[in-house]
Amino acid sequence: MTTPPAPSPSTGGRRNYLLLTAAACVTNLGGAGAMIASAFAVLDSGGSGGDVGLVVASRTLPLVLFLLIGGAVADRLPRHRVMVAANTVNCLSQAAFAALVLAGEARLWQMMLLAGLGGAAQAFFGPASEGMLLSSVPAGEAGRAFAVYRMAMHGASLGGAALGGAMVAAMGPGWVLAVDAAAFAVAASLRALLDVRGIAPREPGGGMLADLREGWREFASRPWLWGIVVQFSVANAVVGAAEAVYGPLVARDSLGGAGPWGLALAAFGAGTMAGGLLMTRWKPRRLLLAGTLCVFPLALPSAALAVPLPAQALWGVMFLTGVTIEVFGVSWMTALHQEIPEDKLSRVSAYDWFGSIAMVPLATALAGPAETAFGRTSALWGCAALVVLVTAAVLLVPDVRRLTLRNDPRPKAGGTLDAVVTPVTAATPVTPVAPVTPVAPGSSVPAPAEAPR
Repeated sequence: MTTPPAPSPSTGGRRNYLLLTAAACVTNLGGAGAMIASAFAVLDSGGSGGDVGLVVASRTLPLVLFLLIGGAVADRLPRHRVMVAANTVNCLSQAAFAALVLAGEARLWQMMLLAGLGGAAQAFFGPASEGMLLSSVPAGEAGRAFAVYRMAMHGASLGGAALGGAMVAAMGPGWVLAVDAAAFAVAASLRALLDVRGIAPREPGGGMLADLREGWREFASRPWLWGIVVQFSVANAVVGAAEAVYGPLVARDSLGGAGPWGLALAAFGAGTMAGGLLMTRWKPRRLLLAGTLCVFPLALPSAALAVPLPAQALWGVMFLTGVTIEVFGVSWMTALHQEIPEDKLSRVSAYDWFGSIAMVPLATALAGPAETAFGRTSALWGCAALVVLVTAAVLLVPDVRRLTLRNDPRPKAGGTLDAVVTPVTAATPVTPVAPVTPVAPGSSVPAPAEAPR
């Protein structure tokens, strides 16, 4: 088994890393099943594919609206306290959702409201969580540590998706939502134990607006950063619509229901674990070039649903997609860890998340009308084509092709943020590439509430 990274004295080191990993496993175990359960709760109440899209959009819209504020707050307040408070809100909202579904009283507006509360909490949790994780590992172990973290997280998603699909089929969605609420309670307890005594207080600056402007300057100064975020703003939107809305419908009509769809999501999780294992040993020199090339297969699940492929073939497609997108995910986290100072991680992360998911509410809300207007098959093929188009476009950004891995520590708090991009010539040795969801850059299937990019 891979050993976690060595302790970092500035962040509580190994203990914090293990607590963050354990908490992410718990929430992803519950969240992977809850993603399936919420879609089938809407369908079981008599809702349509458009109603599923509205519930998904209701969660994502508050997430988009509050993300930038959440990032600024997370760079001002102790990040672990922000995370615990957000987990508590998620626990209460999911518990209420579960109670309504179990009682047979869930109405569309109620499900949308509770999903919105969960999304608002996630807006504060996401930047705080990413900042805490990125600051909890030493520079020399960053890529390996992130790969192990993501392997553990995706392993939990793998079990959660398979178990969640089976539980929805056997017991109905309400109990799966109740398990997710309990998972948030456990995760909040674990995160309350994080040791932040060694973390230097972050200067709040001149106010919230000043903090946001400073975060924007850091974000906008790097073409590789905003270029990939723009790429994922489109990719996440169309893949989210395909797999959150059309996926359950295709499963119901052609694959046999929630069980096979849960196994498809589990196959994606298995692929991400395999990709994470690969990234514990492989350190691509050109981080973002290798990662971006591995985003092209993100189009495959939409194409597979458009056909639609038999369940077994869909599982294979999802596994392959999981492997390749994990190469990108680890490369992306390593690039952020290398290039962004610790005191600005949450704000830069917030702009990353904001851009990457800004179009998801619109896409999921329009998924139903698009199916009516163009047909489900045409809509899915359109999703696949857009993923290929935007991924090819981002390769035109020079820094995406040239940003290279360094072993020296990332910039210190308050330091300059000019990206160090080392040109790679033909003579430079490059490690060969070894052979959705969405969140900001890094995964394809609409992710559980806490899946990092």
